[in-house]
Amino acid sequence: MRSLRVGNASGFYGDRFDAVREMLTGGELDVLTGDYLAELTMLILGRDRLKDPGGGYARTFLRQLEDCLGLAHERGVRIVANAGGLNPAGLASRIRELADRLGLQTKVAHVEGDDLTARHPGSLAAHAYLGGFGIAACLREGADVVVTGRVTDAALVTGPAAAHFGWGPGEYDRLAGAVVAGHVLECGTQATGGNYAFFAEAGPGRDLRRPGFPLAELHEDGTAVITKHPGTGGFVDVGTVTAQLLYETQGARYAGPDVTTRLDTVELTQDGPDRVRISGVRGEAPPPTLKVGLNRLGGFRNEVVFVLTGLGIEAKAALVREQMAPALAKVTHVDWDLVRTDRPDAGTEETASALLWLVVRDADQESVGRALSGAAVELALASYPGFHVLAPPGKGSPYGVFEDVYVPHGAVDHVAVLHDGRRIRVAPAQETVVLDHPPTPSLPAPLPPGPARRAPLGLVVGARSGDKGGNANIGVWARTDEAWRWLAHTLTVDRVRELLPETAELPVTRHDLPHLRALNFVVEGILGEGVAARHRFDPQAKALGEWLRSRHLEIPEALL
Repeated sequence: MRSLRVGNASGFYGDRFDAVREMLTGGELDVLTGDYLAELTMLILGRDRLKDPGGGYARTFLRQLEDCLGLAHERGVRIVANAGGLNPAGLASRIRELADRLGLQTKVAHVEGDDLTARHPGSLAAHAYLGGFGIAACLREGADVVVTGRVTDAALVTGPAAAHFGWGPGEYDRLAGAVVAGHVLECGTQATGGNYAFFAEAGPGRDLRRPGFPLAELHEDGTAVITKHPGTGGFVDVGTVTAQLLYETQGARYAGPDVTTRLDTVELTQDGPDRVRISGVRGEAPPPTLKVGLNRLGGFRNEVVFVLTGLGIEAKAALVREQMAPALAKVTHVDWDLVRTDRPDAGTEETASALLWLVVRDADQESVGRALSGAAVELALASYPGFHVLAPPGKGSPYGVFEDVYVPHGAVDHVAVLHDGRRIRVAPAQETVVLDHPPTPSLPAPLPPGPARRAPLGLVVGARSGDKGGNANIGVWARTDEAWRWLAHTLTVDRVRELLPETAELPVTRHDLPHLRALNFVVEGILGEGVAARHRFDPQAKALGEWLRSRHLEIPEALL
């Protein structure tokens, strides 16, 4: 059976608008996917739905189809996207109206059943992560466009693959191979050089100013090749694919609604310029429960940034904290952070200045709104010398809280709604296995002793980090066998806590992935109540890996 070419045109709600046209015109495709949903996006769409019950979907996607639906129809490319958000039926209806207006005979289907908000009083949005078999049912019945709500990101690829190759629910190795390909594609240009640790080494012919979006050539046996359209920017190599494969994953067992994918079995090989082959992937039965992302409003948040310039930075910070204390006495959550961006004898005022961040959160808007604003503004002529702030504090804005809960597969009514109104119920997983840690893999022998010097970790290894609710993961990988031998024995949990003091008091778990020459660290609770609560400076842990790479330790000279 011929391979299936699946491309991606969106990694998040707000990604490059022209990517849909670029992917449709840049080369051959069978299916074009778009990932529009993240934990924060579900909260945003939930607030949209409060204002407009007919909304709750990614409006950008509809505008992209206004431009490109005819082009997709002309080229025979089917479109699968999770842009339906909280209202896939509403989006499907709007697309049908668009197709009629354009004079196109487009069959539009949607997947529903993920919305469990009514079962979780007090939540703004509660949605189960569905698998790919609802998408597959729509495509098998002839759909040209399939929109979904909250499915797993990889389901946008496993669904088309299952439909094309005729895979059933128990074909775990094949499904797991498609999950890996889907995970690589889901964040768009992060697989083609975007946000890549070694971007400075891209070299001639690897223009990173506008990376092309990735595509996967999937095969019936579950193997795949990650590539991109000819002539597009960026590049695809084992490093870029490894980086994305480690992004926002946790243990070696990567659980999903259709299959648990063994990330410790994945093998990546360069298959030519801008081509990376994925093989060896093993799958197991999914766990007995489905993850449900629960979003709720947590209260109100406000912030003010005081600029401290010149001498006596610590004393200035202490004074303003004392002056603000009465106004903050009844606020539930108060966080101060002094960011020392100042330098001695600086040549510019900006480089002579430090930033003192004050972030407050409370259930009462008044406590973090006018009370805070008034107290901060009143210090304008009564505080430290050189007093000013980056911007006046506002009236306090609502913030969200994200958490995971789990329900049995049978608690969700997973349904494919076809273009003609027929409804196909997708059966829950019949075989499940409770998730457990796999056996600890054997590690290579450590490097023999030799001369070393103190240098940044990032000279030897790459990293990529991200968020899962209140937790963060840091994937770290080596590019050579020698560097892996050193990394595997050097970067322990204790060493990570030493290099990243913010993690010192938090639970940190290390997962070994020898086939990828990689380690994955999960740091629990570092992001508080999730990205929408903006608990820390980098609320999605996007740069946590780059901070780790910048830290210095003794590195063998043979690796430098």
